[in-house]
Amino acid sequence: MRGAYLSGKDAVLEVSDLSTEFHTPDGVVHAVNGVSFALRSGEFLAVVGESGSGKSVTMMSMLKLIPMPPGKIVAGKVMFDHQDLLELETSQLRKVRGGEIGFIFQDPMTSLNPVLTIGRQITESLELHTDLSGDAVNDRAEELLTMVGLPDARARLKSYPHELSGGMRQRVMIAIALACSPKVIVADEPTTALDVTIQAQIIEIMKELRERLDTAVIWITHDLGVVAGLADRVIVMYGGKIVEEARVGDLYANPQHPYTRGLLGSIPRLDQKGQELSAIEGSPASIRAIPTSCSFAPRCDYAHDRCHTEVPVLREVGAEHMAACWWDIDGERPRL
Repeated sequence: MRGAYLSGKDAVLEVSDLSTEFHTPDGVVHAVNGVSFALRSGEFLAVVGESGSGKSVTMMSMLKLIPMPPGKIVAGKVMFDHQDLLELETSQLRKVRGGEIGFIFQDPMTSLNPVLTIGRQITESLELHTDLSGDAVNDRAEELLTMVGLPDARARLKSYPHELSGGMRQRVMIAIALACSPKVIVADEPTTALDVTIQAQIIEIMKELRERLDTAVIWITHDLGVVAGLADRVIVMYGGKIVEEARVGDLYANPQHPYTRGLLGSIPRLDQKGQELSAIEGSPASIRAIPTSCSFAPRCDYAHDRCHTEVPVLREVGAEHMAACWWDIDGERPRL
């Protein structure tokens, strides 16, 4: 189910019961299991969880970017601009990808074409999705590089990816994603491969651009610490499912799922010097089979009998706050 507090008229993008699996020589991997969420126009939504939780596969499935085969989207709807993206032909999807929905990938060195100049890679998107041509295309490309803080933008149009630093390449990826003034940008761990200083710069650029352009952003990350001052709302994923969803301030102040509490406990804090960071014991959930119980139960300090026999449903536990847990953490008792 999607958040009850998000009506359809508020949503620029709405995902319902999305499920994706991969067929491998060792069996079927159930990477995404019934994920539902909505994204408001102009909202900054963070999707967090450890590696293998299904964050990236969920977002790539929305635009049918997973390799098929071995991947297969087995269920769900992705409503955008009054159409289900999963029902579109590839030629129709190309108009949406990079046009109305931009994508920033984790590693720009492998995402950018090494044999094309930066300018050509930006103008290619503009020529495909807009009516611009001639000098207007190059002027727009220069404007975009300036917008993302790349110095000497006109000269950089002639550069190749290998001539730029990691931070500069990521700025180029942001410029390409913004080229056609999309309604939504999906950023898949865009700062993971960068040092801390450059990470902070990229995050600041995204904040400024979001405020200036009012573009909705989905920011995928494994680091809850990154999104504290960035996101409006946070979705926490585990084992291919959403286990908690809340406004960012409420999530930090009042986590309602044991997994979220464990993630928050592992973040270094300046006001808790000398204290040991907590760790979530055990191994990530297996996604070799469709869950028949709570995937987090084997690692959970609150688990009781029901957790090992039933899959918890995502339900409201507060104002604009949902959690998939049979245990009431604050009341220290099972939820009814």
